[in-house]
Amino acid sequence: MVLIAGSANLDFVVRAQRIPAPGETVLGRDLQTFPGGKGANQAVACARAGGARTGMALALGRDAYALALKASLENAGVVLHAQAFDDVASGTAFICVSDDAENAITVAPGANTRLLATHLPALDGYRYLLMQLEIPLSTVIESARLARAAGLQVALNAAPAQALPPELLALVDLLIVNEGELRAISHKQGSILDAMAALPCQTVVVTLGARGAVARQDGELHYQTGFVVQAVDTTGAGDTFCGVLIAQLAAGHPMPQALPFASAAAALCCTKPGAQSSIPAAIEVSAFLAERSASDPAAQHELERYCQALA
Repeated sequence: MVLIAGSANLDFVVRAQRIPAPGETVLGRDLQTFPGGKGANQAVACARAGGARTGMALALGRDAYALALKASLENAGVVLHAQAFDDVASGTAFICVSDDAENAITVAPGANTRLLATHLPALDGYRYLLMQLEIPLSTVIESARLARAAGLQVALNAAPAQALPPELLALVDLLIVNEGELRAISHKQGSILDAMAALPCQTVVVTLGARGAVARQDGELHYQTGFVVQAVDTTGAGDTFCGVLIAQLAAGHPMPQALPFASAAAALCCTKPGAQSSIPAAIEVSAFLAERSASDPAAQHELERYCQALA
């Protein structure tokens, strides 16, 4: 079973021809709302696409936003351990999605800043604790300590990007980052592989967008090329990857088997709008993989070259 401790936000999404530059106004189209937040997205992905028994510790306001956020999580089968606060609103995010499926996101964290390590449920029966950085860093560190003491594997998606104290990295068994986050944490010049090797975590996974992902586990490298899809909205794709990867590992699948399943789920997420609303079911991911041929050697070689290239 997997426990997520993290954020939940109601996303306000507007589509536009392109994302505005600083100081620029761009006319958008319809405004829609979707349940989101890195923690909640990963919890839904873990339960729905990953097929894992999933719990989530989160903090919400007592408002209409909270009702939508709780309903989405519960509909995915996530067991909630929610704290409600009267004096602060639930988290929100404002997202502009361009016609080429890129996005720009601003988050108003609200109640997410109130989540504490003391809000975690009893840890008996959980195998993994997965966290992100949309909750206080002090909460992340103390929660990691509690999880380690209880024998759980600690996974951290270090997003949004920021430098991390050595005391936290020492508590993390599995670190998931994109390329920018990897540079912010490692402070290492050179290749992606050099930056990964500089981190003390047993396992480091780096997502590389459409190129795919690379994992370094106990010094061994595993490459996963990206799946080509017709992208509509990339919001939530990274969170889907994280939640599904942890679900697969918690179920006992080795990294070479977990990576393609997580990557396929993330690719499918890009084919629909919204964050949680676009996360596929496990059966859809299995069907998608069954229709795909073996990995392209040329794409594999290009991914390896990219990871080995000097920055």
